[in-house]
Amino acid sequence: MPEDKEYAPVPLGQAAAEAAAAPDPEDPVKSPPRPSSPATSTRKACFAVLQSWVSRKFMTGCVVLFPIAVTFFITWWFIQFFDGFFSPLYAKLGFDIFGLGFLTSLVFILLVGIFVSSWVGSTVFWIGEWFIKKMPFVRHIYSASKQVSTAVSPAFKEVAIISHPRVGEYAFGFITSTMVLQTDKGDEELCSVYVPTNHLYIGDIFLVNSAEIIRPNLSIREGIEIIVSGGMTMPQVITSLDPTPRKNQNIRLDRVMTV
Repeated sequence: MPEDKEYAPVPLGQAAAEAAAAPDPEDPVKSPPRPSSPATSTRKACFAVLQSWVSRKFMTGCVVLFPIAVTFFITWWFIQFFDGFFSPLYAKLGFDIFGLGFLTSLVFILLVGIFVSSWVGSTVFWIGEWFIKKMPFVRHIYSASKQVSTAVSPAFKEVAIISHPRVGEYAFGFITSTMVLQTDKGDEELCSVYVPTNHLYIGDIFLVNSAEIIRPNLSIREGIEIIVSGGMTMPQVITSLDPTPRKNQNIRLDRVMTV
């Protein structure tokens, strides 16, 4: 007869502790980590490299296509918006040609600009503006829209470089007007220089002596591009257009600050 095995009683708490401490092969958290093979490590490394390459190329494509898409979207919306003014009129006349209303709108805007530039047109415009400003509710809408229109088309005369905020550092700005300051020492010609601090439409105004302003060989369009791009379109050499030679007429670009 087989011998009977004797079983010693085990306390319930000790048995529960041993069961909790024993590794469970079906539980990946409790089971010990298995050593990864070289093939698995190679596949993970290749996948990480491929994922990084795809992410970089995808972002490059987004950077390239985003301005193109925005340009086409705004252009298409602009054409449709102005084409809608005269398209119904041409549709009633039997002309269903896309873009004809847009061309008519451009010609109409050009004729309005020519008319308002004349003495008669400016007088008519002033009278109409006076009537609009007398209307209770319409005058607020007109004033707000006129401020937006003025901000979109700033009246910049020249690109200027002034010493700001301290001697030895320079800031880009735009000359908007000139004035004469009369003091006991005599008359002093000052220029109102607008220095943008947030893209283009928010900035500070400085009154700077005309002789202390550096006028670079940059157009208004180039100056706006430098401000909007944060200095990324800065030319390598900027030369002053002043007729009288000065010391350090060529400006070091590492000391020019676009604010």
